[in-house]
Amino acid sequence: MAGEKPTRAAIVYARVREEIFQGEWQPGQRLRLVELAQRFDVSQSVVREALTRLSEQGLVLAAPQQGFSVVTVSLDDLNDLTEARIEIETMVLRRAIERGGVEWEAVAVAAHHHMVGTPAVLPGGEMNSQWFTLHEQFHLSLLEACGNDRLLGSAVSLRDAATLYRRWSRPVGRDLDRDIAGEHQQLLDAVLSRDADRAAGLLTQHIDRTSAALRSVITGTALNPGG
Repeated sequence: MAGEKPTRAAIVYARVREEIFQGEWQPGQRLRLVELAQRFDVSQSVVREALTRLSEQGLVLAAPQQGFSVVTVSLDDLNDLTEARIEIETMVLRRAIERGGVEWEAVAVAAHHHMVGTPAVLPGGEMNSQWFTLHEQFHLSLLEACGNDRLLGSAVSLRDAATLYRRWSRPVGRDLDRDIAGEHQQLLDAVLSRDADRAAGLLTQHIDRTSAALRSVITGTALNPGG
């Protein structure tokens, strides 16, 4: 059965990862090997392998003698990451608007159209993982014409680091009234009209809105399941 272990670990990894993104596991909540092994009908070693992989991605914490738990959210880290993203992403967006051609515009429009045609929230109320993938493709399409691979790489790296915060904006931050479709449409319109100042301002608001939803939770008690 040696060939089954990676497959089973991959299934557990994918399921727990998505549940963390959906907010089904709260920040700081313990992930117990015995309970997960029983739930997925696998050995504890399979669960440990899956959780170790999640810890390598920064979604799970592994502490000696304490086991695994969902990562907690740091206000300082959130603020630092938000500031860095705003500085870098708006800079890259300005360069893309300056240097991008018609083909770049077409790619951005197509990416937006694909995203708009996919529901962000599923009938059961959970966020649609496919929409998040298309959302990232849309934002990347806006930046790709910047003409500087170093800057683009930095922007993408910062976006990757903020993935968990973005995914937690709705289920944990409870930002349920946000007009995310309207924000994306306004941003695309500003880009297509080559209004760099407006586009940068809208992107700044877009990034900070996500962070603001979690700031209010971090400074309260909702992110402390044991409190």
